[in-house]
Amino acid sequence: MNPDIVKERQNATFDVEKLTNILDGGPEKTKRRREIEALVQNDPDFEEDDPNFLSRSERYDQAVRKSAQMILKIREYGIADPEEIFCYKNMVKGNLPEAMSVHFAMFTPTLYSQCDPLQSRKWLPLANSFQVVGTYAQTELGHGTHLRGLETTATYDPATQEFVLNSPTVSSIKWWPGGLGKTSNHAIVLAQLYTRGNCHGLHAFIVPIRDMSTHEPLPGIVVGDIGPKFGFNEVDNGFLKLENVRIPRENMLMKYAKVEPDGTYMKPPSAKLTYGTMVFIRSMIVGASACALSKACTIAIRYSAVRHQSEIRPGEPEPQILDYQTQQHKLFPLLAMAYAFSFVGQYMKATYHRITEDINQGDFSEMPELHALSAGLKAFTTWATSSAIEVCRMSCGGHGYSRCSALPDIYVEFTPMCTYEGENTVMMLQTARYLVKSYRQVKDGQQLSGIVSYLNEAEHRRVQAQPVTARPTVVDINDLASLVEVYKLRAAILVELATKSIQEELQHRKSQEDAWNNSAIDLVRASDAHCHYVVVKLFTDKLGEIGDTAVHSVLSSLALLYALYGITQNSGDFLQAGLLSVPQVLQISGHIKELLSQLRPNAVALVDAFDIHDKRLNSVLGRYDGNVYEQMFEWARRSPLNSTEVHESFHKYLKPLRSKL
Repeated sequence: MNPDIVKERQNATFDVEKLTNILDGGPEKTKRRREIEALVQNDPDFEEDDPNFLSRSERYDQAVRKSAQMILKIREYGIADPEEIFCYKNMVKGNLPEAMSVHFAMFTPTLYSQCDPLQSRKWLPLANSFQVVGTYAQTELGHGTHLRGLETTATYDPATQEFVLNSPTVSSIKWWPGGLGKTSNHAIVLAQLYTRGNCHGLHAFIVPIRDMSTHEPLPGIVVGDIGPKFGFNEVDNGFLKLENVRIPRENMLMKYAKVEPDGTYMKPPSAKLTYGTMVFIRSMIVGASACALSKACTIAIRYSAVRHQSEIRPGEPEPQILDYQTQQHKLFPLLAMAYAFSFVGQYMKATYHRITEDINQGDFSEMPELHALSAGLKAFTTWATSSAIEVCRMSCGGHGYSRCSALPDIYVEFTPMCTYEGENTVMMLQTARYLVKSYRQVKDGQQLSGIVSYLNEAEHRRVQAQPVTARPTVVDINDLASLVEVYKLRAAILVELATKSIQEELQHRKSQEDAWNNSAIDLVRASDAHCHYVVVKLFTDKLGEIGDTAVHSVLSSLALLYALYGITQNSGDFLQAGLLSVPQVLQISGHIKELLSQLRPNAVALVDAFDIHDKRLNSVLGRYDGNVYEQMFEWARRSPLNSTEVHESFHKYLKPLRSKL
């Protein structure tokens, strides 16, 4: 053990294990998670070559081998609970995507949520036994987030009771689905449904794309890999062109919408039910944000505890860089954010399951709120996390740039989440549409419930420019309840301002569409403020569940830091609305410095509480034992370029350059 890291752990003021239990949802869940992780840690079948030293083809091959091995092991151990399977998979993959993630995360969940009973009996055994390996083909070359713009067609032929699927244009070629390039033999394809001459919008179809015996592409299927990307070198993201591909009528997912044998269309009880998989994935992404940020913070904070640099006082030993206030200011707000997002992830998972149960009982009343909340929080958490991972990388100096730090891999695996399952700006605008609608309902005299109920208070307050002499709201910056109130008012004010912006545009005889577009910046700000309020509120609510005094104390400091730091990053909103004064904002900046100092002794313990095993973290800089430099040297020596003392390029190119004297 590095003595610096030992000293850090001795300085902690709380029981790390108790905090780990809170993050896991209880001691029994922590115990079970560790049992499952140990199955991977101690299994020689999961030993692998360092992917940083492999070609793309080798990385893909290794990822498929690991995925197949993982499936066999899950069967062998009889792990059946979805959360336990998810835990086992996370341990296997570490910081890199696994080859069959879309089969697990999208293909199979869609079958569960969209198949009627007859289809479930056919397709679920095939998917669960991996005779059918599937992907989810939604995005096209020319269209992604704008689902109504997707061009792939599925035209019903009543004579044969088949759908005929086509990619009518170059821009309609399916593009990006993970596992499509080489791995999958089936795809759930989203296509515009045509029957009896009418288009009924987007529906999901199960399309065989490769022969289940030979794995050769089927007639009418043009399929392949889209080539190298920013990251995800293990994954065969693919393209799919459909040329008059016929599938049976029963291959349309018909739990909600149906096409009868004669071509009659039966519409679903709610159009948004088709997007159930996306809402599920967006809810999961909030938890994934917390996971990625927890890893990045663990690496950066542990490394900052063992790295010594420069000097604070001339002539004294070089201090740990974690002792520099600037380093604390970079990292501790991100640590607070990781905890905030962890608790929001728990809330989103519980909310998704609760509302899904209601939907299964025929109650669709809360679905619009789930759709709006999952879209907004997906955007809010991924934008923040993507930026935060990069801050963590830069806080590690030059060594953060090395692949051995794992930070480049964490970044390139995470940052696509800002785009997939809905591009973030569009997601924020979807949430804004719900907020504006809710605000107008209040104006019409309706009472709102749920997470937007704070807009009920909007009628009792008028937004106007505050005179310089106006007294701002009385805010106790040490009181989280008071800060939640300020965030709530900021959100309500920005929703009101965005709605008024639309109304003003309409008064200038703009169309609804132009009024919306000309107010889009205000609408995104309103959604961002709404999500920020939700996160601060949920973090604060979580504190009420924590009985241990020492854990409660350190989490309260983190929650306060998260809330106050958010005010300094958005001080213009709070000042403009008259919610805070300039002296209060300055006071907040001073209080943040105090919180950094308070949290300093617990920094390493707080990342230890995430309980991310070295095998899963796979970072030389973030090792639990803190022995960074010895391991960096060993890692570098394994580079294939070091397999010979003299590389062949010397004889081929460098030696002939030498001029004869």
